[in-house]
Amino acid sequence: MSKQDISDKEFILIQEWLAKKYLTFKNDIYKFNSKYRAGVLGLVQKGTAYLHVIGDNVKDLYIQEIGPATEGDLIIAKRLLGKRGSASATIAEIVGREESYGVAYIIKKNDKKSLVDIKTDHPVGAELTEEELAEYRVGDVFKINHQEHKVVEKLGSIDDPKVDEKIVLAQYNKHDEFDEEVLKIARSFTPVDANKYPKRRDLRELPFCTIDPVTAKDFDDAIYWDDVHTTLYVAIADVSEYVKPFGALDNEAIYRGFSIYLPHRSIPMLPRELSETLCSLQPHIDRLAYVFEMKLDTETLEVIHSEVYEAIIHSDRRFNYEEIDAFFEKKLQAKNEKERVIFNSLTKLRTITDRLKQKRLQFGFDFHSVEISMELDKDTNLIATTVSQETPSHALIEDCMLLANKEAAKRYDRGIFRIHEPPSQSKLQTLYQELSAIGMNIEIKGTIKETIEAIQKQAQEMGIESDVDTLIIRAQMQARYAPLNSGHFGLGFDEYTHFTSPIRRYSDLIVHRLLKAIAKGDKKEGSYVLRNIETLSMMISEKEREASTIEVEYKARKYARWAEQNIGGEFKARIVGTDPEIKADLHDTIIGARLHITTASDIVLFENVIIRIDKVDIPRARIYAAVVGKVEDV
Repeated sequence: MSKQDISDKEFILIQEWLAKKYLTFKNDIYKFNSKYRAGVLGLVQKGTAYLHVIGDNVKDLYIQEIGPATEGDLIIAKRLLGKRGSASATIAEIVGREESYGVAYIIKKNDKKSLVDIKTDHPVGAELTEEELAEYRVGDVFKINHQEHKVVEKLGSIDDPKVDEKIVLAQYNKHDEFDEEVLKIARSFTPVDANKYPKRRDLRELPFCTIDPVTAKDFDDAIYWDDVHTTLYVAIADVSEYVKPFGALDNEAIYRGFSIYLPHRSIPMLPRELSETLCSLQPHIDRLAYVFEMKLDTETLEVIHSEVYEAIIHSDRRFNYEEIDAFFEKKLQAKNEKERVIFNSLTKLRTITDRLKQKRLQFGFDFHSVEISMELDKDTNLIATTVSQETPSHALIEDCMLLANKEAAKRYDRGIFRIHEPPSQSKLQTLYQELSAIGMNIEIKGTIKETIEAIQKQAQEMGIESDVDTLIIRAQMQARYAPLNSGHFGLGFDEYTHFTSPIRRYSDLIVHRLLKAIAKGDKKEGSYVLRNIETLSMMISEKEREASTIEVEYKARKYARWAEQNIGGEFKARIVGTDPEIKADLHDTIIGARLHITTASDIVLFENVIIRIDKVDIPRARIYAAVVGKVEDV
């Protein structure tokens, strides 16, 4: 950590740790002494535990004697060097508790009320007094601060479907509302006046357009293909012009990390005054953009030359994916001359992006996982699901963005990279065993890619392509952010980053700041952006996982409430897991609900069955069902 980032309160603690030789100080940077590690105590069992070490690519440490420490404690540990076996350490000091939040609710057992964790039904450390319990009803839900062992607030009742959103947000201490200080900054910016930006390139005459989901309001990217000069322009909302390092606005963006997308609404990373208005590349209005201009060799599809610069654009049209797909299917005609020019450009661009995808798949993978959209009523109850398929319009935008992201990653050696490591051999072996059990012939080829592509070909012939792709994805490492490049296995790219969505991802905002510093030759600003890049990369990866978990768990709660209204009903489902327990996904009028199968016989993976919903656990969002028949028997 850089000295300039340390508060007065933190400085006192750091001086103590320097005296105890936990830390070293060199070139204005504080680092842990190589003999010490910091982390969170976990997997506590019979007086031993593992220390989940804070840092990138650092192994966990085995702690043989934990003494008074408990799970969730923040620990300074001294490494035991030269010892055989697993990397181990002893506890040097317990310095606090990991900041963590949870959700609890009131149950009644043996005529006695108690406050229990919503996921385990175990009593929580933050107890309510007998008088407080008497005031609340069975089913009341609360946010808990585990670090301080106290109840933070009442969220509502478990019987109310609208409490689901509060539950999933409270688990990670997320909130929707912005502080007034943050909103004041967001509202202080004036509309774009081109005269105030004489140094920016004026691209307002180029016929840019945006292509997004029909419900989107945060338009991150606009595109234009110049066929005469074989040049692709990818214009990205210039968030870094408004969100400067430090200050309340940047601090809130760091804290949120990502926008969260629920079926009925979004919870943005930035105030809507920016995310949906001033930064959003809306049509028919001047907007500040950070633009990648990439000249392509149309034979090799290599980028001959690229540059990235600050610009002003004026998008001519906001399209949704359905409109562009309709145009590609010759079901939509241009309404005016501007649309005719855009459609002509998109037609030629599609030829390029289709070829880019073919080239990309020579090295990367083509997975067909299923994305499910939910429709909710006014009370946030589930009323319908639809399967979202990739269409030509999605593919066109995807390959434009991939190209810009690749070009961004080539411009630095240290920064924010999006990396994806190859799967481990143990995970691959588990995958091969699962697929062999359903009759697939697994032949190990010269490379992992060749082996997986052979598996995908078999799966396609068996009609289980998306199911097998889901298993393959599950067997892989999770993509993450890192300060140093190690390539992207899934995409087959030597270097890759995220540049194209700074309205909704903090990672992209950091990349913009770094690229601008590099372009200006400002080494001081560049080193400033990179000062805590290791910690920042790890933190952003964690924020991404939190946002993803919130989105997944919210959907699980909507499925559970639907299932509760359909107990005893019989529906079609597909077996998606058999070890260690049998699981199925609903494949009926409602698609995608995860089912825990309690009764079944002669079941094989990916088999289509008839299930009966027997029980629903609303607090845990779990649906229990029994297999009562096979689809072919009906």
